[in-house]
Amino acid sequence: MAFFSKLKDRLFKSSSKLEEGLDAIVEDGGEAEPDSPESPDSPDRPDQAPPGIPGDQPRETPPSEPADPPAPDETPVPTPTEDPQPDLPDVEPDPEPATPELPAPGPGEVPPPAPDMIPTPAPDPEPTREPQPIPMPPDETPPEDAPKEGGGLMSRLFGRGGGGAASKPVVRRVLDDDMLEQLEELLIASDMGVDTALRVASNMAEGRMGRRLSTDEIKGLLAQEVTRIMDPVAKPLPLFPKKPQVVLVVGVNGSGKTTTIGKLASQFRSAGKSVIIAAGDTFRAAAVEQLEVWGQRAGVPVLKAAEGSDPAALAYDAMTKAEAEGADLLLIDTAGRLQNRADLMEELAKIVRVIRKKDDTAPHNTLLVLDATTGQNALSQVDTFQKMANVTGLVMTKLDGTAKGGVLVALADKFGLPIHAIGVGEQIDDLAPFDPEDFARALTGADR
Repeated sequence: MAFFSKLKDRLFKSSSKLEEGLDAIVEDGGEAEPDSPESPDSPDRPDQAPPGIPGDQPRETPPSEPADPPAPDETPVPTPTEDPQPDLPDVEPDPEPATPELPAPGPGEVPPPAPDMIPTPAPDPEPTREPQPIPMPPDETPPEDAPKEGGGLMSRLFGRGGGGAASKPVVRRVLDDDMLEQLEELLIASDMGVDTALRVASNMAEGRMGRRLSTDEIKGLLAQEVTRIMDPVAKPLPLFPKKPQVVLVVGVNGSGKTTTIGKLASQFRSAGKSVIIAAGDTFRAAAVEQLEVWGQRAGVPVLKAAEGSDPAALAYDAMTKAEAEGADLLLIDTAGRLQNRADLMEELAKIVRVIRKKDDTAPHNTLLVLDATTGQNALSQVDTFQKMANVTGLVMTKLDGTAKGGVLVALADKFGLPIHAIGVGEQIDDLAPFDPEDFARALTGADR
């Protein structure tokens, strides 16, 4: 849940763009109408309103009734019994002369009744203050709730008005060919790709043509379709009994390979696995130092070689040391290389051949780290790296940037490669196993 909330917060740019686009599509040719799920509740609440109103009125009468009993309670205090009897009739006319005194402008009449009224109202506020604490809450809430909500007791208790939800109209639009075309354009703009966007839109419209849909309903349908596509590829990184299990990490420059290796090493170390990292990026300046920092955070040793040395030889030596120490996993970092550089891609193929000389089954996992901000270029990267290094799984990073997020749906739809994890930040715990439902709801902005 914590990672989902973080993912939803970090993907707010994607979800907000989709939501704004869906709102514009629905409002273009849509009509406002009361929401169907909330409309049946609205007639029930006004039905409860009349009993709620008289229920408040008798509550106001009891405070006047206890005002009478306190008078006899104070009467036994004085010994003479005949005094309270004249006091009782005096108490009743007190409220009556109080009203005429307000409009009476005569200054001469005010002073004579004032001393007579001073002793009589004194007992009145005292008895009223004693019973008032009980009816005060109901007396204060009705005036606030009555004009705003006008609902029954339950609506006032939970702070919900009977007409508040029903008064908000919901805009719905008939799903026709024009609306379907606009949906396809919106999905293409969200980096889903043409083929995937057309397939998703057609599946959403299947059996729903001619129906009136709101923005929330379309978001729910889109989340369901994205979940259906992503569910088969949501697989954690498999662990094998073979020791050491060699995991080769590849990707283009700046995709986040070094950071991903540090996060993976920390997670496996926390799971009780012994891990060794091989700093195979011997060309980029400060690459080894960066990996050593992550190794210290994760508590994992880092094997390195001289700058500019052969990365294939370092990978071979790292496998030999991992076997000698009985390590569970060996994570091999590689230098970033563009998929259109044939010479660099051939160098990566050489690393794979040298590793297989040590173990013909290695590398057991080849993870391709993708930068979500690259958009549709990620499709070309997967295609090229899969041919040269036999990619077995994907890790998507930088979803906290300006990425639209839809490219991950296109990758799953086109290649079907397992998506092991996604990253949404630079912290060591900002890498988590891929959950298709969480991702779909975060991407579309649908409520969990």
